[in-house]
Amino acid sequence: MAPGLVDTSQPEPVTISAPKELVGPKEVSIGTPNAYNKTGEEQGTEKHPAAKHPKYLPIWDPNTKYLPLKPFTHYEHGKDADSSFKDLLGDATSVADITASTGTEVHGVQLSSLTKEGKDQLALFVARRKVVVFQDQDFADLPIEDALKFGEHFGRLHIHPTSGAPSGHPEVHVVHRSAEDTAAAQVLETRTNSITWHSDVTYEAQPPGTTFLYILDGPKAGGDTLFSNQVEAYRRLSPEFQKRLHGLTALHSGHEQAQNSKARGSIVRREPVTSIHPLVRTHPATGEKALYVNPQFTRKIIGYKQEESDLILKFLYDHIALGQDFQVRVKWAAKAVVVWDNRVTAHSATLDWDSGERRHLARITPQAERPTETPFASGSENGENGNQSS
Repeated sequence: MAPGLVDTSQPEPVTISAPKELVGPKEVSIGTPNAYNKTGEEQGTEKHPAAKHPKYLPIWDPNTKYLPLKPFTHYEHGKDADSSFKDLLGDATSVADITASTGTEVHGVQLSSLTKEGKDQLALFVARRKVVVFQDQDFADLPIEDALKFGEHFGRLHIHPTSGAPSGHPEVHVVHRSAEDTAAAQVLETRTNSITWHSDVTYEAQPPGTTFLYILDGPKAGGDTLFSNQVEAYRRLSPEFQKRLHGLTALHSGHEQAQNSKARGSIVRREPVTSIHPLVRTHPATGEKALYVNPQFTRKIIGYKQEESDLILKFLYDHIALGQDFQVRVKWAAKAVVVWDNRVTAHSATLDWDSGERRHLARITPQAERPTETPFASGSENGENGNQSS
C-alpha cells in the first residue's frame, strides 16, 4: 500500500507578480498564430514539403472560451497493475533502459492495442522508469478520437488554456514550429541557450500524471526532449535538507503564461489560475517522493520572504538543471510515442536546429490527483524502503 497522504489543504491563492520574458524558448517550441504559415504548412514551401499529418495542424480560435476546471476524483490505475508487466511487455522485442535510473526504450509493443490490464501496467511502468519511449507506434495515423479515447483511461483530459489545437479536438495540445520559422534564432539573440525546465501546467489544482507525446514531423537532427528524474533529484539531497523541504508549499501561477500569450497575439481559452502545492510530492502508486518545483510556473514558497524563497528555489532549479546523471535525452524517431509521468519528472525542449525544418508533435495530457506529500521518515526517504507500495 502507498503511505498515507498528508492533507495539504490550499489557502486562498496569493497574488504575486513575476516579470517573465514575452517570447521565450518554450513559446517558440509550441508555436503561435503570428508565426504560423498556413499555406506553407498545408501545401509546402520552396524548401520543405507540406505537413505529413495535416489533421493535426493547429488553429487558434479567439472566440472559444472554457469555464474554470472543476475538481474531480482521479483514480490511479498504476495501483492495480501487475508488476510483472506481462500484459504490457509480453510481446516486446526489446526493452532497454536508457540510463540506470531513468528512461526505457521499448520495441515491439503497440500501445493502441493494449488491454485494460496493459494500460494499468503502463501507468506503473512509466511511474517507475519516469519516461518510456515506445518506437514504431500507430498513434499519428489513428483517428484523433481514438487517440483521445486511449488517453482517457489515465485521467480526465486537460484542455490547455493558451495553445493551438486541431480543429474540433481542443484536448490535443499541439507542439508546432512551422517550416522556415526563424523565431528560435531571435530567442538566442538574447539568451545563451534554449533550455526551459518545467513540469506541465503545474498551476492547475490537479496537474497531469501519465502523459503522451507523439511525433508527427521533425528535423533530421535536433529538437530532442530532455527529461529530469525528480525522484532521483530529491534522493540526492541530504536528509536534513529533505526534512527542511517537507511541509513547505509553493505558489504555481498560470497568469504569466496567459499574459505572454496575449502579448504574442495568441489566445487565452480559460482564465488563468494559481494553485499551492507541496515542494515534495508523493506518487500514489510507487510511494516515491519527488521535487515538485519548476522555474516556468513556481513563483514563491508560501510563508517565506521573497529573498528567502528565491534562494531556496534557485538552488533547487540549479540542482535539477545540472543533474545530468539523473537526466535523459530523448532523440525523436518517426512514429515514436514518449510517455512520462508529469508528477515525478521535469522536461525541456531543445531549439538547436536552424535548417528551417518543421517540428510538429501532439500531446495528450490526462490530469491526475491533487499533489500531496507523506510525512518525512528519516532513513527511508526513497531509499531501500521508499518504494514498498509498488
